[in-house]
Amino acid sequence: MATLPAPTPIVEWPDYNLQPNGGDVMTTDLNALYDKGDLCWMLVSTILCWQITPAIGFLYAGMHRRKAALTMIFQSLFCACAVGIQFWVYGYSLYQSHTTGPFIGDLSKAGLHNTLGYPSLANSDIPDILYACFGFTFVTCTAMILAGAMLERGRMWPSMLFLLCWTTFVYYVLAYAEWNPSGWLFKLGVYDFAGSGPVHIASGFSALAWAVMLGPRADPHKESHHPRIPHFRPHNPFLVGLGTILIWFGWYAFNGASTANISIRSIYVVCNTNLAACGGGMAWALLEYAHSGKFSIIGFCSGIISGLVGITPAAGFVPIYVASLVGALTSCCSYFTVKYKYLLRIDEGLDIFAIHGVGGFVGDILTGFFAADYVPAMDGVTNTYEGGWWNRNWKQMGYQLAAACTCAAWSFVISIILLFIINRIPGCHIRASEDDELRGLDYKYFHDVEGDMMVLDGYGASTPGMTRSGVVSNAPSHEGVEVPISSEKRD
Repeated sequence: MATLPAPTPIVEWPDYNLQPNGGDVMTTDLNALYDKGDLCWMLVSTILCWQITPAIGFLYAGMHRRKAALTMIFQSLFCACAVGIQFWVYGYSLYQSHTTGPFIGDLSKAGLHNTLGYPSLANSDIPDILYACFGFTFVTCTAMILAGAMLERGRMWPSMLFLLCWTTFVYYVLAYAEWNPSGWLFKLGVYDFAGSGPVHIASGFSALAWAVMLGPRADPHKESHHPRIPHFRPHNPFLVGLGTILIWFGWYAFNGASTANISIRSIYVVCNTNLAACGGGMAWALLEYAHSGKFSIIGFCSGIISGLVGITPAAGFVPIYVASLVGALTSCCSYFTVKYKYLLRIDEGLDIFAIHGVGGFVGDILTGFFAADYVPAMDGVTNTYEGGWWNRNWKQMGYQLAAACTCAAWSFVISIILLFIINRIPGCHIRASEDDELRGLDYKYFHDVEGDMMVLDGYGASTPGMTRSGVVSNAPSHEGVEVPISSEKRD
């Protein structure tokens, strides 16, 4: 067998139209022009970002009542798998293809074809294939943020169909507009460092749309002070705390690696992220204590996540001494949205709209206010940003408002349309039956809970023949009502 000569290190990148992969790997060393530190930073951050998706599943499972908690864990794995496959088939190409249309990308990178060693559109310091891996974690966690809106009454298969349609017609459209150099918001000059628009505003306003289309949960005991908005206690605050810790940990990579290289700016971003989470958590906890005289682990976690949401667009633009303020202001806005959400008369029990929708919107505005021109320059590459009001760049606030309003309106309207169409498809009605809702989605869809019918739920001993929330008991509970066990088929 003939011995081939060692690949020759590449000295400059060829024209993309001639060599979309960057060159022939058998004869050319495509690694030569990349910094190994940048590659390592992005790859490790990609792995850390992945855990955000199941962490959101833990968070939502703890926020649910016991009878629907397993559904959220399943949804997190579904988002990681099905949405990931969709991303490989055509998703990445729709928002990061080098050849694009005016509104959305084409399919030139479908199946990650022509996605290898050529520099990515996001940053020439990393190859296309690495940025694709990083982008995969963004779309999966965004879909999972939205998935919580089905809250104990959405049917499983229609929800899966909706999430796949939503990423296609909402997420990728907005991601293209903000992150592709050909996107209109990118050209406008919007500051959105790590994806407040496509990730948080889009998922938050779409969650509101989903809650509107589903209607309120059944509330047979009328526990809520507001008849159209049932209120049930989260079944496991420990899971909420665990999910928040993992999300906070993963957010360092989510924001930090959005520089697409390792630099002083990356370190600065991580510091900003941490300080914003601290400010958000403290602000929410103090407001809650002032209101009720007690603290809440659920509230503290909500504040931390609100702070992380608020700093997402700002982390790579604002000075470090305002990061805590950004987190605190975002948390305050989310807190009061939660406090007065009953005015909307919409049952959105996980507060996705308040924390992600409102929080992302506020974060966009605060970015336009506090952005400083010297912060982006810390990466050693970018020195063309004019800053925001901090640098007397008054027009920047208009750009930020345009982006935030566009993402909010597009995601809400398209979500309503998608849900309306899906609900009209035979066999795809989006809401579970009342019997399934009262018994619990876990019992409806999963074999895992069938042997769990003799469990004490903390209120009384079990009684054969009756089930409440997947738990047998004849004692009163905040988790639902007793309904007879039936042998009906599952869909």
